[in-house]
Order: sequence, then structure tokens, then C-alpha cells
Amino acid sequence: MSNTWFRFKQFMINQDRCAMKITTDACIQGAWTAVLPEVKTVLDIGAGTGLLSLMLAQRCPGIHIDAIEFEEGAASQAKENVALSDWKEQINVIEGDARSYTYPHKYDLIISNPPFFHDSLLGPGEEKNMSRHTLSLNYQNLIQIFENNLSQYGYISILLPATEYNIWHSLASSRNWMEVGKLSVKNNSKSPVNRVVGLWSKNSNLSFPTQELEIRDVQNEYSPFFKQLLSPYYLGL
Repeated sequence: MSNTWFRFKQFMINQDRCAMKITTDACIQGAWTAVLPEVKTVLDIGAGTGLLSLMLAQRCPGIHIDAIEFEEGAASQAKENVALSDWKEQINVIEGDARSYTYPHKYDLIISNPPFFHDSLLGPGEEKNMSRHTLSLNYQNLIQIFENNLSQYGYISILLPATEYNIWHSLASSRNWMEVGKLSVKNNSKSPVNRVVGLWSKNSNLSFPTQELEIRDVQNEYSPFFKQLLSPYYLGL
């Protein structure tokens, strides 16, 4: 991502100061994930520095978001980012373990950009390992949190690499979850799909689009679909 500053109306996040870097993938998830009018409560699992919560709060002034983050530095940065924003009354940042935290109520939407690369080698950085590998939160943990804390008619949004999404798909389907919407993300028309945002629910009445996003066009410029999604958040797009 070439942009250092990310716009939320008059509020900006300086990526250089964030403990965990803001990624294009997470921005796409935050912009694309549908928020139905019935959604009043949202849980952001693995909130990082608060990006997804801030994006959803900007789009939907009527929702309340609990954003839980395990890593101390990221949680501290999320609290600061939220406090400096226009949406501090909507977002409650919690530093804690999503697996053991006692949530105050059920949520209409749960969004997560969880740890991934569960079978890959660990790197030297503990913080990066915690955020990118399934050390602190594996898929079985995650689906249990969803089942315990999602409202009866609610849905979840999950972002994963394409190969990991296949693993998640098998697990979730075996637990009677239904994929009710999907965005497949690729760098350009010649690239394979490398990220997937999936919307899942046990409510068979829900239906969202199944779409494909190419980030760049044949001229290596941002595609019209990408601009449509991200222009409310990126400076200079």
C-alpha cells in the first residue's frame, strides 16, 4: 500500500505509528462487508489498531462496536485511534483474549481478520507471529466464539488467504454454517485469487453478492471497483 495516511472523514491514521501495519486486504474487507439496517451490535475479533471498527462506524452511525485485541501494543494504538476519531462513542476497545472474554450480549455481525498461515514456518518476530499464525486463535476457537456470541439471525465476515479459506470453508460447513456471500480478491486479471472475504450465517434467509475484485487494471492502475470501494477511506484515490 503506497498511501501512508488513511482518511476517515476528517480523521487520519498514520500507518508509520501503528504497531501492526494496515493492509490493503483489511481495507477491502472493511469497505465491502455489508451492514444490514437490522445490525445494531458488532464484534470485531482481533481488532488490531482499530481499522475495521473505524470503517464500519464511519459507514453506520447507528451501530455499537466492541473491538477486542489480544496484543497489548495494538490494543493501545486502537484505543488512541478511536479516541481521536469522530466515532469514539460507538467503539469500545477491549484488550483481552477473545477465547475467554465474557461478552455482554449477542452480536448481529461479527467481523474478523484472524491469524492465518497455520502450517507455515514461524518468523523471528513474536508480535508478527501472533498476528499471522494460528498461535493465539485457531479456526476451531474462532468458530466457537461465533457460535456462542452471534445473534440468531446474525452473520459473520471473515478474511483469509485463498488456501486457508478452503480449510475454513470445510470446517464451517461441517458445523452447519452457510456461505451467504463472498468476495474473491486478486491483484489483476492474470493473477490467481489470493484473498477471500466470506460472509457466513446459520440464517438461510440471508443472501449477499458473490463477487470478484481485481485491485489493478491492465494499465496497473487501481480498478474502478477498487476505487468505488475504497475512495471514502483513501487519500488521493
